[in-house]
Amino acid sequence: MKIAIFGAGKLGLRITEALVEGDYDITLVDTNEDKLFQIGQQYDVLTFIGDAKSVDVLKQLNIKTYDFLLSCTSSDDTNIICASCAKVLGCKKVVARVTEPEHMNQMGFICQHFNIDAVVNPDMLITSEIYRYLIEKYSITNGVYTNKRITMVEFEADKEPQIIGEDMKAFRMRHPEMLIVGISRHGKLLIPHGNDVIQSGDTLFLLGASDLMVEFTGKLFLKHKKVQKAQKVMIVGGGRTGYYLAKKLSDFGAFVKIIENNKKRCHYLTNNLHNVIVLHGNGTDINLLLSENLAGMDAFVTCTGFDEENLLLALTAKNHGVEDVISKISHESYDDLISTLGIDMVLNPMDLSAGTILRMISGEKRVLSTVLLQGQAELMEIYTDDKMGLLGVPLKDLNLPDFFIIAAINRGDETIIPNGDTVIKAGDHVIIVCLLSHIGYVERLLRPNTKLGFFK
Repeated sequence: MKIAIFGAGKLGLRITEALVEGDYDITLVDTNEDKLFQIGQQYDVLTFIGDAKSVDVLKQLNIKTYDFLLSCTSSDDTNIICASCAKVLGCKKVVARVTEPEHMNQMGFICQHFNIDAVVNPDMLITSEIYRYLIEKYSITNGVYTNKRITMVEFEADKEPQIIGEDMKAFRMRHPEMLIVGISRHGKLLIPHGNDVIQSGDTLFLLGASDLMVEFTGKLFLKHKKVQKAQKVMIVGGGRTGYYLAKKLSDFGAFVKIIENNKKRCHYLTNNLHNVIVLHGNGTDINLLLSENLAGMDAFVTCTGFDEENLLLALTAKNHGVEDVISKISHESYDDLISTLGIDMVLNPMDLSAGTILRMISGEKRVLSTVLLQGQAELMEIYTDDKMGLLGVPLKDLNLPDFFIIAAINRGDETIIPNGDTVIKAGDHVIIVCLLSHIGYVERLLRPNTKLGFFK
C-alpha cells in the first residue's frame, strides 16, 4: 500500500512512525529540507521536498499510483487544496487535517465539492470524548462495546468492595469466562496483567460472552445503576477545543463558563457562542476561579495551550471537590505525574488523531470494528490470516508488551476468553486492546510474513 504524508510536523511524524513497521511504502513531503534529511536517516521512508499546494509536486510523485494521502500541514487551506488536487489526479483516498471552526461549519459542503474523503480535527475528537464522558456516562447496564457474542461493560470497583485488593489472576480464577481489559485510575487508562491489583477508585472495563455478562452485571450491579450528567461546567482555555466543547455542552443545555486570557479571543467567543458565559481573565488566578464558584461546578475542563497550566488547574479543581476534572495534555512526558494527581480523565489530541487516521488506513479488510476507551485506548476486532506472525503460538510464549492485551477470540460459533495456553488460528476474529499512545504497534501485528520479535 502506497501512502503519501504531506507535513512533517508532530502528526505527520507520528503517523510515519506508526506505519513504518507495517507493509507500506511511505512518502513524506515537507518544505523543511533539514527535517526531512533527519527523518530519512532514521526511518525507511522516501522523503520529498515540496509545497503541498503545488500540483506539480503531486504530479512528480505520480500521486495517481498512491492508495492514501494525508495532508496534515499547519494550514487548513493548504490541506484542503492538497487533498482535493490529489483526488482529482487519481489518488484513491485523501484525508485532510482541518481545525478552524469556520471550515468545520461548512465541512460537508467542502468535502462534497472538493472531493475529499474525510477530515481529521484533533480538537473535535477531544470534544467528542469529553462530551461522551460528561453527558453520556455509561451505567453498568449499558454495554461500552457489543459485537456478536462479546460484550464489554464499565463499572466502578468500589461498587463491589470484595474485589478491591484482588489481582488479575485471582479475579480470573473466580470468573474464568471474563477478563478485565482496562483500568481507569487517576485519569490514566491502564492495560492490566496478571499481578496488577484492583484498587479503590478504579473504573474497570470488563469483557466476556454477552449472555454471561448480562447475567453477571444484572445479578451484581443492577442495584447500582446510576446515570449522571454534568449540568454546570467550567472551561479554562478558549482555544479551538474550548470553543467546540462549550458549544456542544451549551447546545445540550448545560450551564457553561469559559475563561480565556486573550481579550480578542474573548470577543470572538462572545460573538460565536450562545448561552455561554465568557470571562476575560487568567485561568491560573485561584481567586478568580473561587469567585466564579469553582467548588459548585459539576465538571472542570482545562484546555489551555500549556500542559503545566492544565495539570495545575486540574489539581486545584480536584482539591476543591469538583467531581469530574478533565485535562488536555499534549506531551507524554507527564504520564508519571498524571497518575499521582487524581484527575478523572486526561486526553492527548495526538493520540486520538493518530488512532483515527490509522483506522482509516487499515480499512475494513483487517480491522472489523473499533471503539475508544476513555479516549486513551482502543479496542478493535481484527481478522487474522495465515500470513500473520503471531499465529500458532501459545499467548504465554509471545513477548506482548504491557500496553497491549488480547481480550477475546471469535472462532466460528465459539467465543474464547483467552488464557496463556490459547493459540490464535488463521480466520479468527481477535479482539485486542491497545493504548493509543502505542497504537502503531498494531501495524506490526498486521504485517505479513514476519515474526517481529514476538517470541521470548
